[in-house]
Amino acid sequence: MFITFKKWSALYILVLLVLFAGFAAILWRGSAINASKNLILEQAGEAVLVIDPGHGGMDGGAVAADGTVEAGINLAVGLQMEALSELLGREVLLTRREDVSLHDEAAGSVRQKKVSDLRNRADLANSVPGAVLISIHQNSLPEAKTVHGAQAFYNPGGEALAQGVQAALNTAINDRPKEPKAAGSGIYLLEHTQIPAVLVECGFLSNPDETALLNTEAYQTRLAVTILASVLENLP
Repeated sequence: MFITFKKWSALYILVLLVLFAGFAAILWRGSAINASKNLILEQAGEAVLVIDPGHGGMDGGAVAADGTVEAGINLAVGLQMEALSELLGREVLLTRREDVSLHDEAAGSVRQKKVSDLRNRADLANSVPGAVLISIHQNSLPEAKTVHGAQAFYNPGGEALAQGVQAALNTAINDRPKEPKAAGSGIYLLEHTQIPAVLVECGFLSNPDETALLNTEAYQTRLAVTILASVLENLP
């Protein structure tokens, strides 16, 4: 298998320590953890983290040769990020928590539904004061099946955040370092998001070995921990 699992880095050790501390704090606070999300964030002065599991519903995204659908992996990683955030006592907002599209009911054709879905995701993120958007996706390049690895893309306000995320991915996920890239006009979500936004392509479904990894809960957890830890460390 082309990816060699590296020893747990200082990042992972730090995250585990924080998770244990967060769990103890949650037990100590008891019912206080159920207080209003907005009130908690306002009091703490924290940026709101919006997690966007890409695609869903009628739009499954990329599909691997073995039938693996991108939308399902995106959602699995997003839900794990949410669970880890709550364990740390920091609630987040997910754009979707089920296998659904966010398009308007009035949207007719498949193209209209996809455009409506992306517009609604961008509008949701833009409507949250002080938000930061992390969109989870999977890549595909069928003409080059050996290509693999995770990479971060960013909008004009998300460059510093993307650099932190990419550094963590290169340490914990990639066997070869990649560079974060500015999003071009082809990435609608980043083009129309007015807040700092990063889109993470977690791997290539066109690569059979990486697809097998992406389908495992352990690797999804590895991605969730890596992305979340780096985001929280580099929030603006």
